[in-house]
Amino acid sequence: MPDRLRQLLSRLADYPWWEVALELAVMWVLVYAVLRFVRGTRAAGALKGMVILFFGGWIAVRLLSMADLFPRLAIIYNTLLGYAAIALVVTFQPELRRALIRLGETPLLRGSIAQVRPIVDALVDSSTFLSKNRFGAIIAIERQVGLRDAIESGKKLNADLSAELLSSIFWPNSPLHDMGVVIRGDRIVAAGVQFPLADAGDMPDEHLGTRHRAAVGLARSTDAIVLVVSEETGTISIAEGTSFTRRLTPQSLREYLLTRLGQRGPDQPRPSAPAADAEPDPAPSINYGRRATDV
Repeated sequence: MPDRLRQLLSRLADYPWWEVALELAVMWVLVYAVLRFVRGTRAAGALKGMVILFFGGWIAVRLLSMADLFPRLAIIYNTLLGYAAIALVVTFQPELRRALIRLGETPLLRGSIAQVRPIVDALVDSSTFLSKNRFGAIIAIERQVGLRDAIESGKKLNADLSAELLSSIFWPNSPLHDMGVVIRGDRIVAAGVQFPLADAGDMPDEHLGTRHRAAVGLARSTDAIVLVVSEETGTISIAEGTSFTRRLTPQSLREYLLTRLGQRGPDQPRPSAPAADAEPDPAPSINYGRRATDV
């Protein structure tokens, strides 16, 4: 048995078994949290490759150093580890930013159910109407991370949030219906806003159009909740972080928004996933004059 391995085992024997077990458990939890966070993202493949490269190089260097072979390679490898740390920060910059954003999403920064319910009602009523009539829409709900850069590309409104105003913005042939809307609190801050598009590899379905790519792109770069109504199918979807939920019914949309925007009480149910073949509920009775015919 090599002397270094014998020394390591002798040092481990000096520690209490419960302390070693606790340290191993903490390290396992940290590794699991990192893997779960990057799962389903482009960073997952890069992380796997870097881990294989790191451990492969570490094992090779340790075996060679035990035999006193190629000592200069060991020095080069140890020097490269410092640069690897910088490379990790650059490679996983979007994921690190998203992790910091999620750390700031504390319940203390959310509104109560009573405060957010009028906002949710307006969003649900408008989304239901737009879905029923196959009018495309994309709505970003701003949270802790400001959307000022995106707002600069659109038309500032600073108007009271209402289902009627939202639906009229996305009415076909409206000057602002092709772009997005940004909501801050109970105000429609801007319309006609251009959101960043997600890469094709980040999309859950390659057949989704530009609105859905913009929703995923904005959700991955900020903590905004982005609501999308498909112009082709009328399907209501939500993009948030790395998740993308499709085929939401008005009821499941209401529960989702109440949960994410407000502090849900212990007696209120959690939102359930909608069935894959769920159909939208009938549109609310909002009078806009001419009513489009479903395709």
